[in-house]
Amino acid sequence: MADLLWDDVSCFFDPDLMGSLPDVRVPGASVDDWQTVLDLVVERGWRCRFTEGERVLPVPRAEAVLSRQADAEYPELRVWPTADVLAIFRFGADDEVDFDVDLRELQGQERLDVFCELLRVIGRRLGKPVLTDPEGAYGHPVIGFDAEADRVVVLAEPWIS
Repeated sequence: MADLLWDDVSCFFDPDLMGSLPDVRVPGASVDDWQTVLDLVVERGWRCRFTEGERVLPVPRAEAVLSRQADAEYPELRVWPTADVLAIFRFGADDEVDFDVDLRELQGQERLDVFCELLRVIGRRLGKPVLTDPEGAYGHPVIGFDAEADRVVVLAEPWIS
């Protein structure tokens, strides 16, 4: 059974209302949590590509990428949990796992289920909430993995789109 039903949450996936790139985050994270996510990508067999600037590199250890020089090229890890859904992990801070998804790729129940599975897998492995904020509205999550409930839940009142 799906955690969320498309008809109940489609307003949160409308790029015109939410911005096309909402922020997904795991607050209260650590370098070890980042490493756990990197290990999870490999374990699940998700296609990925790590870059620093324009250079494509092997996926480093979390400690190495998070301790880079301040003037180093900005790193990102592109992860495809399925061929049609991309999550872009940004290594901005060691205390928060941070990634973006493109709402244009998350239309309909099937893609919503993929997104929920991504949140669930990360949240279960870390034992922490995984929160989704509208683009530009950091700190106002609308959907997220609730570690205590062990499922993805609605965190804000849906609106009519």
